[in-house]
Amino acid sequence: MTIKTLIAGAALALATTCALAQDKPVAVDRAAFDKLLADGYAKAPEDWRAKMVLDETQRVCTETRNRPANAQAAAIAEREGKDVKFPADGQFFGDIKAGLKVANTGTGSQFSDAPGTYVGGNCYACHQMDVKEVSYGTLGPSLTGYGKTRKDEASIRDTWKKIYNSQAVVPCSNMPRFGAKAILTEQQMKDVMAYLLSPDSPVNK
Repeated sequence: MTIKTLIAGAALALATTCALAQDKPVAVDRAAFDKLLADGYAKAPEDWRAKMVLDETQRVCTETRNRPANAQAAAIAEREGKDVKFPADGQFFGDIKAGLKVANTGTGSQFSDAPGTYVGGNCYACHQMDVKEVSYGTLGPSLTGYGKTRKDEASIRDTWKKIYNSQAVVPCSNMPRFGAKAILTEQQMKDVMAYLLSPDSPVNK
């Protein structure tokens, strides 16, 4: 057996061990972790410190590593679904160009942003929408052509629900709860709806 073979074997064993270690949950002292987190943000504004306190949905998703049991997932969807508020005026669509701005802007919710910074949805960080867009994330599904097959009222309401509170649709979703957590305004969500669903939007060309 050569040195190269021994090294290759050791590297494979190490990689396998690391992979297994990552799959196996590591016991963590929750109280110690919470204190460490709080100490790290001791000088942060009060509203930021409040955001570090997990709500029930976040707690379940964290503890299950985003793999809740069926009963837990059903409880999340039911609880978060009660939080969804549809447009008070019954109008779901705003301005397409304003929706593009929301989708393409990732500022406003970062710790380093100055007060008054425009808050965007940063949708392109996870989704492709306009087929001509050259930079987009792939964490979420492609939304290119999204409005071509979603023209009925049920689809429109379902889309609003997903934007407003993704947990009500997909428990432990990675998508922010834009409306439920007041990240975006109602008007901004209407603008995103227009950008996603309007036949005149570049998303659906």
